Amino acid sequence: MKFARLGPVGSESPVVESGGTWFDISSITTDIDGAFLSSSGVADVRAALDAGTLTPLAGADELRIGAPIARPSAVICIGMNYAAHAAESGSLPPEIPIMFMKTPNTVVGPNDSVEIPRGSTKTDWEVELGVVIGTRASYLDSPEDAAGHIAGFVTANDVSERTFQLEVSGGQWSKGKCAPGFNPTGPWLVTPDEVNAADVRLTSFVNGEPRQDSSTADLIFSVEYIIWHLSQYLALEPGDLVLTGTPEGVALSGRFPYLADGDVVEVEIEGLGRQRQVFTAHADDRAATKE
Repeated sequence: MKFARLGPVGSESPVVESGGTWFDISSITTDIDGAFLSSSGVADVRAALDAGTLTPLAGADELRIGAPIARPSAVICIGMNYAAHAAESGSLPPEIPIMFMKTPNTVVGPNDSVEIPRGSTKTDWEVELGVVIGTRASYLDSPEDAAGHIAGFVTANDVSERTFQLEVSGGQWSKGKCAPGFNPTGPWLVTPDEVNAADVRLTSFVNGEPRQDSSTADLIFSVEYIIWHLSQYLALEPGDLVLTGTPEGVALSGRFPYLADGDVVEVEIEGLGRQRQVFTAHADDRAATKE
């Protein structure tokens, strides 16, 4: 199944797709959040679809697409999880997963505009497979146990500011990862039965020009290994979002320019949908340019 949240910021309606139609599921849940995912919510929606008791959401195609999950309690990210990306970043492939955090207010709709941080000269794009947690995961016994804790998968853009991340970081990456809007997510949350997370294609484009083109088959650490590994150090809660790393083809490689005012970034994951963001300069930087 494909779940989404449609409508203005802060007033999104939860919906499910069937046969090309978006059905309102507000009679079952007020939102696509941890409480819904960890309960019988998904099964209840499936049963309602089968029974034909859901009503199409009027004007769904005209509505803004929000992030397909309500604000998570945590966004946990894995760095350098593709060998080619590690190489273009000047690093060896990691021997253990590298973890960093993004703040929950980075999670926005897949087509929302993204403001380049004030003073930024190195804002970058990163298409990533996102994993949404369905039930609490803590001290899992093995990677094989991870599947039972996954609610579904999403397309994500792990937007990054490389100066903040690498040059003024103090050794931590999150300064360059946490500007508001730095994690466009969606358009859909797709349940695991419809996704082969071990081999899906990831692509990105800037102003229509191709940048990244890879597959999750090239992940150093698999989705299941990541969830198991993280569970040894923290508790993953229902609704949390885990980003699994980006492949080669970002501006950090030196092969492409960083993002500037008016640039359009599109990222897509096979079966999980496509995003489109217009990047805009911070108001202070725009004013300084005009002076």
